Amino acid sequence: MAVDILTEIVIDRPLAAVAAFAREPENAPTWYVNIKSVEWKTPPPLAIGSRVAFVAQFLGRRLAYTYELVELVAESRLVMRTSEGPFPMETTYTWERATEGSTRMMLRNRGEPSGFGKIVAPIMASAMRRANRKDLARLKSILEST
Repeated sequence: MAVDILTEIVIDRPLAAVAAFAREPENAPTWYVNIKSVEWKTPPPLAIGSRVAFVAQFLGRRLAYTYELVELVAESRLVMRTSEGPFPMETTYTWERATEGSTRMMLRNRGEPSGFGKIVAPIMASAMRRANRKDLARLKSILEST
């Protein structure tokens, strides 16, 4: 079973500010509830081919994985992929102007689980959807309070 989750939110901040904050790996533990740490595997700044390792806590398990940046359009789109673990994943951020001074951010996670991941895919999808909503709400709160 493939997992494909799309979550979006409107943040009352200009597109440039939202994209700049959200795309920086060092900011991930600030707005992603489950991400505990980030480590650059290639030298910053973020560019096509950059590799960044994340440690997360999800469904009671510690997950360590490295994303590789495969697409970056400065204030429009970021795509990163990992092929590690039981749940290879692609994460896409998309930003677009919602109104003057506000930004619609979309967060998409999709992947094809294997092994044990296939068995728990429906549970993982539901938990990922809840987590993504919380993450975007947290991002909105952070950015709108600055």
